[in-house]
Amino acid sequence: MPRNAAAPAVGLALAALATLVWSGSFVTSRALHDSVPPVQHAFWRWVVALVVVAPFGARQAWRQRRVIGRHAGFVLLASLLGVTLYNTLVNEAGRTTPAATMGMIMAASPVLMALFERASGVRFGGRRVAGLLIACGGVLLLVGEGADFGPGDAWMIAATCCFAAYSALLRRRPAELGGAGFLLTTFLVGAVLLLPAQGVSLAVQGGFEPSYETVLPLLYVGIVSSAVAFFTWNKAIALVGAARAGVVYYLQPVCVSLLSWVLLGEQTGWGQALCMVLIVGGVVLGAAGRR
Repeated sequence: MPRNAAAPAVGLALAALATLVWSGSFVTSRALHDSVPPVQHAFWRWVVALVVVAPFGARQAWRQRRVIGRHAGFVLLASLLGVTLYNTLVNEAGRTTPAATMGMIMAASPVLMALFERASGVRFGGRRVAGLLIACGGVLLLVGEGADFGPGDAWMIAATCCFAAYSALLRRRPAELGGAGFLLTTFLVGAVLLLPAQGVSLAVQGGFEPSYETVLPLLYVGIVSSAVAFFTWNKAIALVGAARAGVVYYLQPVCVSLLSWVLLGEQTGWGQALCMVLIVGGVVLGAAGRR
C-alpha cells in the first residue's frame, strides 16, 4: 500500500496496541494498591522505562539538545501531564477504586481529546461524530450499570483530564523533536519532577518490600506500559490525530473489565457486556469515519 494510504490503518493499530497494554497497567495499579505506595509505583515505573529507552533515545536526545532547549516549555508540560501526574493519579485511584471502574472513567478521555482538537479547528465528519456519540453512550450506560463510585474516582477523573490534555498536546509537537529522543526526555523530566514526592513518600510511608509480586508488575509497567505503549501511542497520534486515536481508546473499559475479571476476579455482568458492544461498535464506526 502507498505510505499515505497505509498510515491510518497503522495509526489505528498502534492506538489499539497502546490501549490494550495500558489496560493491563490499570489492573497492575489495583493489584499493587496495598503493597507499593502510589508515588513509589510511578517513580520506579519511570526509572525502569528510562533504562529501557536510553539505548534507543540517548544519542538522539543529545543531538537534539538545542532543539529541546528551545521547546523546553512544551517538553516540561508534556512531561508533567503525561508522566508525572497521569500515572501517579491512576495509582492513587487504584487504592480504593476497582480496576473496571477506573477503565470506565478513563474512557471519557476521548471526548475531551475530541473537544481539544475541535477547539483547535479540526472538523469531524458525520460518521466520526456518530461513532463518538455511540461509544460515549455505551460508556455512560456501562458506568451506570456496573460502577460503584468511591473516593478514588476523583483521582481517576483528574488522571483522565491529564491524559486527554497530553494527547491533544502531542498533536502540536514540534517537528524537530524526534520520537525516541523526545520520549526519553519526557521520561527523564517526569521522573525528576517526581523526586520530591518520592522523598516524602519514603519518609512518611517507608519503602516497599521487593518480591516476585511487586517487582514483576513494576517491570511490566516500566517496560511494556511505558516504553512500548507511549511510543506506539505517540506514533498513533502523529499518524491519525488525537481524536481518531481517542475513539479507539474507547476500547479501554472493555479490555480493563476483561483483564480485571480474569486476573483479579472482579465480576462483569450481562448489562456491562451489552454496553461493551455499543462501545466497540462506536469505535469501529468512528475510526472508519473520514474528515
